[in-house]
Amino acid sequence: QVQLVESGGGLVQHGEYLTLSCAASGFTLDYYSVGWFRLAPGKEREGVSGISSRGGSTFYTDSVKGRFTISRANAKNTVYLQMNNLKPEDTAIYYCAAAIVTTTPVGWSDFVNYDYWGQGTQVTVSS
Repeated sequence: QVQLVESGGGLVQHGEYLTLSCAASGFTLDYYSVGWFRLAPGKEREGVSGISSRGGSTFYTDSVKGRFTISRANAKNTVYLQMNNLKPEDTAIYYCAAAIVTTTPVGWSDFVNYDYWGQGTQVTVSS
């Protein structure tokens, strides 16, 4: 059974950090690009960060550049999102997704390019 499972969300204060994990099962994540998306109340789904299948290319939305870092451990079939200096506006449900297509600087944030999605993990940042 193909599955992506996110973990690591929680409630933190402004300025603190969290590390999200996205673990794949039922398929080999090595061949897939991975993206992190978030959905906040009253807002549209937003691409947060993306990483190519080999990890050579990474992408970030402007609001998280310098604070978030995406990485992958293909041996563990897992992708991570390190989130530092969290802000209340980062509050959202965070989803990871896997795409068999090659990521591009434009396409990584388009959710229609992704084949598999996790169920999401809640991140809440208090002020």
